[in-house]
Amino acid sequence: MRLCGTDNLELVIGLTKRVSHRTFKHMKIVADTSTFLAVALEEAEKNWLIEVTEGKYLVAPPILPYEIANALSSLVRRQNLNRSQVDAVWDVATAIPVKLEPIDIRAALLLAAEYGIYAYDAFFLQCSIMTGFPLLTLDKGMKFVAEKLRIEMLVEK
Repeated sequence: MRLCGTDNLELVIGLTKRVSHRTFKHMKIVADTSTFLAVALEEAEKNWLIEVTEGKYLVAPPILPYEIANALSSLVRRQNLNRSQVDAVWDVATAIPVKLEPIDIRAALLLAAEYGIYAYDAFFLQCSIMTGFPLLTLDKGMKFVAEKLRIEMLVEK
């Protein structure tokens, strides 16, 4: 995963542009695996995701690259992707600038237990709680729990 720099702001989820000699407020967003995969797999939400993240720093828990890899291997097992497609999708997903933030795993596990969700989902929720940054997800179950936790979310209009 690429880390966002401070000298040259990395823009856009999926597309990277360099901006120099500009000043604007830098919002940070916790983006989950579903958003990275939607862009890399060119799903219907791709353009909206690019638009909503333009000029923003993306943040995720350190599990992100492993969860992307797991999702891709699952797509291969179900024969939705072949080996060369996996390689190309991995390259796109991991080229998206994101800062991996450590989280409190114990607190995430307690969230998972309390709401009956996967630990992986709880890691992203915990990242949003710990950083105070809004959550960007396409996962309906995660949105449901985020609402219960009163986590700010970016949602498609």
